[in-house]
Amino acid sequence: MAPTHDGEAVYARRTDAEDFATRLLLAHSLPEEDARTVARCLIEADLRGVDTHGLVRLPGYLRRVRAGLVNPRPELAPRRVVPSAASLDGQNGFGFVVATRAMAEAVSLAEATGIGVVSVHRSTHFGMAATYVLQAVEADMVSLVFTNASPAMPPWGGREALLGTSPLAAGAPGGERGPVVLDMSPAVVARGKIRRAARRGEEIPLGYALDADGVGTTDPLRALEGVVLPVGGPKGSGLSLLMDIFGGVLSGAAFAGDVGDQYKDFDRPQNVGHLFLALRPQLFLPLAEYRKRMDLLADRVRSTPRAEGVDAITLPGEVEAGRAAHRARHGIPYAPGDLAPLRAEAEEAGVDWLPTGGAPLSR
Repeated sequence: MAPTHDGEAVYARRTDAEDFATRLLLAHSLPEEDARTVARCLIEADLRGVDTHGLVRLPGYLRRVRAGLVNPRPELAPRRVVPSAASLDGQNGFGFVVATRAMAEAVSLAEATGIGVVSVHRSTHFGMAATYVLQAVEADMVSLVFTNASPAMPPWGGREALLGTSPLAAGAPGGERGPVVLDMSPAVVARGKIRRAARRGEEIPLGYALDADGVGTTDPLRALEGVVLPVGGPKGSGLSLLMDIFGGVLSGAAFAGDVGDQYKDFDRPQNVGHLFLALRPQLFLPLAEYRKRMDLLADRVRSTPRAEGVDAITLPGEVEAGRAAHRARHGIPYAPGDLAPLRAEAEEAGVDWLPTGGAPLSR
């Protein structure tokens, strides 16, 4: 299909989007396997509808590579500290590559001992946390994923950023009814959605953020100068603090407001910290019985009497999985304005542009 910028969205095939991202990453000195890992993680976010963490983020990452703040060729070697745990120095590599390696190590440890925990320091932003939960689910592992992030949110009652909008992610493989995949931010909204509103010239709802003076705002640019708000007040603030402990304090990474902002801090690496836990469910009961119990739980959740106006009750991750299946068939929608920085990157790197079409693809 010839590229087009007509209409509200253009559509790209998954394979085309992954290949395009891979070409851009190869042009920035990543090894092919790592380039494909980063591309896969980005496009998986787009497939699931988490497009604030998808392909549109790539120009920002590439800028940090060119600035020498992201290492395109880390040599990752987890260090076993006990039979069931390891520490990994991310060497300032792409967070996607570091996190994929860390979860693979956690799964390997769990296969040997029943449980595996890997702590990571000197990493960078790793995108959609559900990516690594799904990696564990595919290995039939229950998992937890923690990360910290650059300051964007105040502790409850404050108005200056100290805590990150660090996601809490967890997952459990299921039986015939599918897995449970939870990926949630402790903030009312991810900063990526505010950045997207700013790119598109849109307002944000009141209650998402405070401006630099601590006043609620609907202006995304003023919101980016201020702070986002925690979901559930002190509950969201407490969850973010927990992410800083598990991701930063325990790992030896930056914490307490010292994680670098990938959009602002170009004088130092980010030093993000993560923690990955994988657990074999058959530690406690046969795997077949576990799967039956998960299916029973899923059935009871879905069959709960619905409140007025609710069409269906779904499990965490179910909507995203359905969206991913739809977009895999019909293409991933992108706003033309969001693709403009990517087109500039492609022209600068001498990389062929992403094939897109102005209507959903048919399969």
